[in-house]
Amino acid sequence: MKRICVFCGSSPGRNPAYRDAAEALGRLLAREGIGLVYGGSSVGLMTAVADAALAGGGEVIGVIPHSLEVKEIAHPGLSAIHVVGSMHERKALMVELADGFVALPGGMGTFDEFFEVVTWAQLGIHVKPCGLLNVGGYYDRLTAFLDHAVAERFVKGEHREMIVVEEKPEELLERFRAYRSPVVERWLDLGGV
Repeated sequence: MKRICVFCGSSPGRNPAYRDAAEALGRLLAREGIGLVYGGSSVGLMTAVADAALAGGGEVIGVIPHSLEVKEIAHPGLSAIHVVGSMHERKALMVELADGFVALPGGMGTFDEFFEVVTWAQLGIHVKPCGLLNVGGYYDRLTAFLDHAVAERFVKGEHREMIVVEEKPEELLERFRAYRSPVVERWLDLGGV
């Protein structure tokens, strides 16, 4: 894996463990020589993961829409930053640049970005691992809901299994390294993503 994309909150959240996990993930990626791709912001958990990776000598690439460049305050010290025209362009470029996707705790934007890449995996658009870093049980109810969706036959078991869930960054990275995507018929072609 050359790069991992991290989706996370533009807020630090209520629990200090969220920031600690973001920093631990950033340090781990730098230590392992894996570049970080993220939303390009200098606020919340986004800056925590980026600053930790940078402090460890890691490559950090930001991707931020022009409309958020000022609002979220684009991070000034990144290895590279791509300013794009829309959220759709942001997500497409992140998928292109990364070899896997991790969601730290976050809100609606994090959910949107993560579930879009999971859906693309389900559709066979990519075969990259997608994981939730379940810090302090943040994603417990979500994973229970996903299991419920499988039981109710709205999500196939093999698609649910595409979502790797771990509590520690090191364990998540090990699962990513061992990940083998189920064979999925490609339903759509998004032009090279």
